Amino acid sequence: MATVERFLNYLEFEKRFSKHTVLSYKKDLEQFASFLKNQFETEDIDQASPSMVRSWQVYLKEAGAEARTLNRKLSSLRSFYKFCLRNDIITKNPLYNIKAVKTPKRLPTFVEGAKMDKLLDGDFQLKGEGEKGFPPGFEGIRDKVLLDLFYFTGMRVSELVGLKQGSFDAGAQTIKVLGKRSKERIIPLAPEMVEMLNNYLKELEAQEFPKSDLVLFYTEKGHPATRQYIYKVVNKYLGTVTTLKKKSPHVLRHTFATHMLNNDAPINDIKEILGHSSLAATQVYTHNTIEKLKEAYRKAGLRKE
Repeated sequence: MATVERFLNYLEFEKRFSKHTVLSYKKDLEQFASFLKNQFETEDIDQASPSMVRSWQVYLKEAGAEARTLNRKLSSLRSFYKFCLRNDIITKNPLYNIKAVKTPKRLPTFVEGAKMDKLLDGDFQLKGEGEKGFPPGFEGIRDKVLLDLFYFTGMRVSELVGLKQGSFDAGAQTIKVLGKRSKERIIPLAPEMVEMLNNYLKELEAQEFPKSDLVLFYTEKGHPATRQYIYKVVNKYLGTVTTLKKKSPHVLRHTFATHMLNNDAPINDIKEILGHSSLAATQVYTHNTIEKLKEAYRKAGLRKE
């Protein structure tokens, strides 16, 4: 598995993939190596044949893996074997003639505008709370800022977790985000968002937390907020205004992009704010807009006589 370690180091240190992404590649490759050992009595992943890869595809399908999961795992193998070819570890890519599985088109999940207004205006009831709206004190102020940042900037959860207090520039009304592959981008903030962040930082300063890391978001106990912690916070609040199955920070990213498009924001501007490397990644949100138009057409009851 020495070649796998070389490949993972290449992803982390040369391609600058996030640790989360590198771990995903590692799990896929380890799963394939385990399959080879059980089915073909070999752990030599470098020498896998096309028939071995196809057998793995069948095995995963029979185990109930969805098409998207299958394609992601094949993509991990494809990247690994391309690396092996470039470094003269193999002479032929076993995935050369293996194609991705067709997947049904799935529109990004987003929260309707009226429901987002209810959430951000505090017109909701948290389970177990006596009064409507955000809890009093530090927790409520932090949660409000956290949700607003997701919705009004479209940043990823990993980007939000990585924010430092110095990432926020009140004078310039911007926030600096470290995106995928350590690419920095500057996101503009509305005056209301700037005021909210200033108030939050004052509240944070009043807390007796060990602030050696100077991260932007902390738990109530003073620990830097993790991805899992942020997910729980977002899930809790979205559950008060929507019945969507997915209630994750990424849903708020989808919601930001969809609402921006519905309000006629230029798609190239949305691409830059989201930190997409290609326009194709942003164009997926246009399908939500098209579906909205179709729904309006259906409700109008227009038909050809």
